Amino acid sequence: MLLTLFGISILIFVMLRLVPGNIADIVFNAAGMIDVAEKAKLEKELGLDKSIVVQYVQWIGGLMHGDLGYSYVSEKPAIQEILPRIPITAKVASLALAFSILFGVPLGVLSAVRQNTRLDYVLRVISLSGLSIPAFWLGLLILMAFVAWFGSIPIYTDPPQGFWNTLALYSVPAMAVGFRSSALVMRLTRSSMLEVLRQDYIRTARAKGATDRNVNYHHALRNAMLPVVTVIGIEAAFLMGGLIVTETVFNIPGVARFLVEAIRWRDYPIVQNLVMFIAVVAVSINFLIDLLYAVLDPRIRYA
Repeated sequence: MLLTLFGISILIFVMLRLVPGNIADIVFNAAGMIDVAEKAKLEKELGLDKSIVVQYVQWIGGLMHGDLGYSYVSEKPAIQEILPRIPITAKVASLALAFSILFGVPLGVLSAVRQNTRLDYVLRVISLSGLSIPAFWLGLLILMAFVAWFGSIPIYTDPPQGFWNTLALYSVPAMAVGFRSSALVMRLTRSSMLEVLRQDYIRTARAKGATDRNVNYHHALRNAMLPVVTVIGIEAAFLMGGLIVTETVFNIPGVARFLVEAIRWRDYPIVQNLVMFIAVVAVSINFLIDLLYAVLDPRIRYA
């Protein structure tokens, strides 16, 4: 886990420096300045005149002490720019993940146990629609529907006050982006359940007189959940950094939208720390999923 994060940190730092131009180039080009001395002075103040190795060591050393550097654009500590945006994205991602699990897993099981029935066909069409419809297009349709039916737009303007206001504001974009995740979870749950339901021990359980409910939910579902849990973990990691379009459509000042703005301005401290944060979340979730395998499947043992 630590080795992976170390490799990711190197990739983040080096690849960002390979992009042509830096914040000094952008500032001087935007202002129409050509004074080379002033530009060199600005690069020295920002530490851009040092070698990549020295800059990397300084960045990692700062991370170890909780110092994320300063934003080149706002000239504020990077941690003050990043911290307020993390809970916003976390709330949207958590609601979207909850939506995908609460709808995807039960409907996937239902589609599997009712295979080749009319209900199964309807659920398969819905899941294919969820995988086919882009989240930004669905978000725009939702905004248009709210305007047509309620005369208002559910976008972020001011920080919501209270639990219910927060839930109402974030649930709309969460459902827009969670529709795709729920469709993916539904299809995977269905295929995994069908594979398990054809196993010999399932037929043995039925032969011993076990009820359909006991067979489907106690014997089959638990063994079918391993690939589903893996996908849920991948989706959870994706949602922390993959809400760029959704946050833009709904005007949500979250991590993903801020990351795009920082990339556009070559704001190195912000980009490095945000991408590293997303990497830490993704690696940590995968680590927890690996540990969860042992809980779900007693056949798995870790030395």
